[in-house]
Amino acid sequence: MRRTFILLTALVGGPLLLLLLMVRETGFARPVEAQAPPPVSNANVPRLPLDVVPDFLKYPPTMNLGETLGVAVNSKGEIVVLHHPGTATSGPLYGNATTQLLVFDRTGKFVREIGQGVYGIGYAHAVRFDRYDNLWVVDKGTNSVMKFNPAGYVTMNLGRRPEGYDSWELERPTPAEAKPADGLFNGPTDVAWDASDNIYISEGYVNNRIAKFDKNGNWVKTWGQYGEGGEHANLNPGNFRNVHTMQIDRQGNIYAGDRGNRRIHVFDGEGRFQRFIHMNVPYDKARHPVLGNMPANRPDETAPWTMCLTNGPTQYLFVMDSEPGRLYKMTLDGRIVGVYGESGRQPGQFNWPHGLACPSENELYVADMNNWRIVKLVTSQRTTTSSR
Repeated sequence: MRRTFILLTALVGGPLLLLLLMVRETGFARPVEAQAPPPVSNANVPRLPLDVVPDFLKYPPTMNLGETLGVAVNSKGEIVVLHHPGTATSGPLYGNATTQLLVFDRTGKFVREIGQGVYGIGYAHAVRFDRYDNLWVVDKGTNSVMKFNPAGYVTMNLGRRPEGYDSWELERPTPAEAKPADGLFNGPTDVAWDASDNIYISEGYVNNRIAKFDKNGNWVKTWGQYGEGGEHANLNPGNFRNVHTMQIDRQGNIYAGDRGNRRIHVFDGEGRFQRFIHMNVPYDKARHPVLGNMPANRPDETAPWTMCLTNGPTQYLFVMDSEPGRLYKMTLDGRIVGVYGESGRQPGQFNWPHGLACPSENELYVADMNNWRIVKLVTSQRTTTSSR
């Protein structure tokens, strides 16, 4: 046996021998740090034929919206808007407790407000409906994720709001200083569910990971950590710099939008990495962004801010970025089939889109955060043109 091993070394050399030994010891040949398949080419993508429905939401002038961070649509077509209004319960001007959850019917008419006085609502980040029409609110200010039943009562809370007694003198740690703990959050961003009703929660502002709970709220596991993507965009899966948005398809694959590393990680339900998806449609880099200075280096790969998945026979992933401010329609393997919009303040433009709901691939709602509005988009019959 030893003679055979020496002969094999001489014939095939070190790299191939290492590969053979890896297969023998681990059962698979791809190292953890290996490069993923190259991004899908999206050089020539048509524009999506979408129209803006003007003044869709109907509410009195005493109810002007503030920053709109989230929007969700249930099976009845009811729309919940998460926004930060101009009134606050208490606290300093910056970072005060300010969140409202407004319910509208399918025609856009205001119905009611829910969540008043709920302990875990302080500075909410996202809203989502599960398949039972329970509304889930992810609050990055209080580190809580709350489940509201259709009647508007809180029936579950995950995480825990820091007490005034032990948190008044503390500041949030940086991601590098964070010490994540099971069952607790620090900067949660989004929530999603698989077919078994397991609950997945992304954390992006301090902890950079995905937490899995069973349907009863029992902690199961977490994966991910703060870190750069690597020299190339395909390196270091599970390294996040603000996993800001998340969705799960019917097969249980998790799509985690990594805003800081400008990519979408795809995992199975146990956290095993599958592939990356990139928003890599070329765009006009001479055009000044809506907010901020002109970046020195602007790659085609842009940052996912929010996403949603359709529930039709073929599922599509819709994703938005803040710059160049576009909506992307994707197949689940990462091929971009169309784009819409640009950054700006006019109809068909977006200023930091932060929430997205897609009851179908022909009807979408955008929480256009810094334009202080909800935008309804519907499919038109206009001829598409090139995105370039």
